[in-house]
Amino acid sequence: MIALTAGSMLPDDGTTGTLAGRVWLPQAEGPAVVAVREGGVFDVTARFPTISALCEEDDPAQALRGAKGERIGELDGILANTPPDRRDRSRPWLLAPVDLQVVKAAGVTFAISMLERVIEERARGNPASAEAIRKEVVSLVGDDFSKLKPGSAEAMRLKQVLVEQQAWSQYLEVGIGPDAEVFTKAPVMSSVGTGMDAGLHPKSTWNNPEPEVVLAVSSRGTIAGATLGNDVNLRDFEGRSALLLSKAKDNNASCAIGPLLRLFDQSFALDHVRNMEVSLEVKGQDGFVLDGHSSIAKISRDPTDLVAQTIGSAHQYPDGFVLFLGTMFAPVKDRDAPGQGFTHKNDDIVTIAAPQLGRLVNRMRLSDDCEPWTFGVGALMKNLAQRKLL
Repeated sequence: MIALTAGSMLPDDGTTGTLAGRVWLPQAEGPAVVAVREGGVFDVTARFPTISALCEEDDPAQALRGAKGERIGELDGILANTPPDRRDRSRPWLLAPVDLQVVKAAGVTFAISMLERVIEERARGNPASAEAIRKEVVSLVGDDFSKLKPGSAEAMRLKQVLVEQQAWSQYLEVGIGPDAEVFTKAPVMSSVGTGMDAGLHPKSTWNNPEPEVVLAVSSRGTIAGATLGNDVNLRDFEGRSALLLSKAKDNNASCAIGPLLRLFDQSFALDHVRNMEVSLEVKGQDGFVLDGHSSIAKISRDPTDLVAQTIGSAHQYPDGFVLFLGTMFAPVKDRDAPGQGFTHKNDDIVTIAAPQLGRLVNRMRLSDDCEPWTFGVGALMKNLAQRKLL
């Protein structure tokens, strides 16, 4: 059971920042864009029919603060009604704070995650081989690339050495080469929010959470704000073949984002993201506990560089996009047997947190046991039109 309260979900400074989200309104049979304020949760859909539209404003935070809205209720009550196993469908519940934006993700942006991708590749999806390969890879390339700038002359010299030693990898290419790995994580409108079940492919036997900061970016390439995300990853699928990346990353409920989108204002800026510490906790029904963290300060590529490599003259996003920045979390703690490493079990509770962004909490289930995704772009457009919001 996931216990959700405003006190546990909000940023450490509460409603000081400019907080936007989405709530399902049963009476409207559709979602509302909301502002979360000290006085409660306010429906501002009449002013901003989508989060995407809000992020297109010249100053999204100022625009949201200026929207009066209609009070829906208290955040505590909406959060308590969010978990699917105890939801009253006649009352509102919280959704992921993104809608029409394309969901993109940057991979291999931290040295430690780069090494783990190399290990997955060499292990061919077999966790039993990972520890021996990890020692071999570290002996060849080390484990500290924090001062190595991707695409630099020093990085290219290291590449040449590794090629000569037959230790080069496609993951090292995007880790220290000039071009970042940016892929589409999930379809538009498919993300799940805090309190919801997050999905694992039923055939996966080696997988892990990936705690990340997620940027909200307008169609102009302007970063509007940030939230938290879980880029649920199947290590066995991707380890067998990089061509299985889409199956490793994109499954029902495999993209969790939330709890709210914090827009940039006087209390919160991109430099806060650059220095953010993201924590992870996994609690299993078997008593297993895993803790981890990801320090954005150790990222190999600046967030603005990752955004610039995602949008530009070669690729446009008319409705904007959200971008997972990657993680330095490497799940190597053994769960069952020595040398087997970590993998999820059904009903694990995953909490991803950052002081400035709050807490994203999800229960892990098999994707085919999670709520099916049924409300897409077409349904949203039809619903907004019926409500005369378009």
